[in-house]
Amino acid sequence: MAAAPASPGADPARAAGPAGPAGLSVEVGVRAGLAVAVPLLVLLAVGRLDLTAYATFGAFTALYGRNEPYRTRIRSVSIAGVALLATIALGILVAVLGEPIGLLVPLLVLVVTGGILLAATFQLIPAQPLFFVFALLVCAAVPTTVGEVPLRLGIALGAAAFSWLLTMSGWVVRRSALARGSAAEGRLGSVFFKNLARRPRTDAAAIRDPRVWLTVGQSVIGVLIVGGVAMLFGLGHAYWAVVSLVAVIPPPRAAHSISRSLHRIIGTIVGVGLTVLVLFWSPPPIVVIGVIVVCQVFAEILVGRHYGSALVFITPMALSVSYLATPVPLSELAIDRVLETVLGAAVGIMLMLAARGLERAKALGP
Repeated sequence: MAAAPASPGADPARAAGPAGPAGLSVEVGVRAGLAVAVPLLVLLAVGRLDLTAYATFGAFTALYGRNEPYRTRIRSVSIAGVALLATIALGILVAVLGEPIGLLVPLLVLVVTGGILLAATFQLIPAQPLFFVFALLVCAAVPTTVGEVPLRLGIALGAAAFSWLLTMSGWVVRRSALARGSAAEGRLGSVFFKNLARRPRTDAAAIRDPRVWLTVGQSVIGVLIVGGVAMLFGLGHAYWAVVSLVAVIPPPRAAHSISRSLHRIIGTIVGVGLTVLVLFWSPPPIVVIGVIVVCQVFAEILVGRHYGSALVFITPMALSVSYLATPVPLSELAIDRVLETVLGAAVGIMLMLAARGLERAKALGP
């Protein structure tokens, strides 16, 4: 679900690495699959799949720090994990208070702004506040009582801690596997263990960069528009429109490419079709968990190569998580997902065109 572009903020749909299997993030995909599989299987064992969302968002910690040396990865993963837990906690707070729109909207603006500044300052990948926004809105939408807060936060914390350990454990795995590798195993290792070439730096000047604030402005205006439209028309999962908008707005300093929005729309439609084929027969929870894990693995393997292809797997994963956590008719899930993805992507395209116009006007001068 998250890309590792060749340069900070690059569009993952265009930032393809080496051609062939060596250009695929197999190690990242396996790590992401394990990060979500273990917490979900624990929840299944104790009969609490209604808490799936908290475990999943905590597990998203494993999506950060990809292809970074471990001395910098520990910083990236720790920052992302703390930020995810903070947004989950804010979402739970909003849920306890009955999801008041007067509180949720300012918090959404705060998370969007803070997430962009955080990613730009520490050069996090993904460079958008996608998962922070997703965690806030979904957790805010799940009815919660005060007595349930410790359990829900504890599950998120446990999943995040496990993901952190899993992400950092690669240091031992790599040293052991590569030290024993023969020539054939070395070729396999070059596919599974990618070169840790990404070295993010702390950019203290990001907060003063007008390009960063342009992205903040686009994103804040966009989430307010799509969220308002989705609520006005009574769409059942308004947060999907907001998340789609955040996902297609390019990070600071990246090209304003409309292709990412088109990839998201097409990939989502194909992914919804696959989801219906997989879930229409109401499979048992263990099968749904299997779908989530497999889709997570392939989404992470593909997202750095082609965003649209990754969405074919991201969509079934997201819908399956919703299906486990709050069972609703599959047709409702599918229709809402397509409509709100199109809404978010369409508004994103309009905002990108507006930003291009502003940049051209600035370049031409008075």
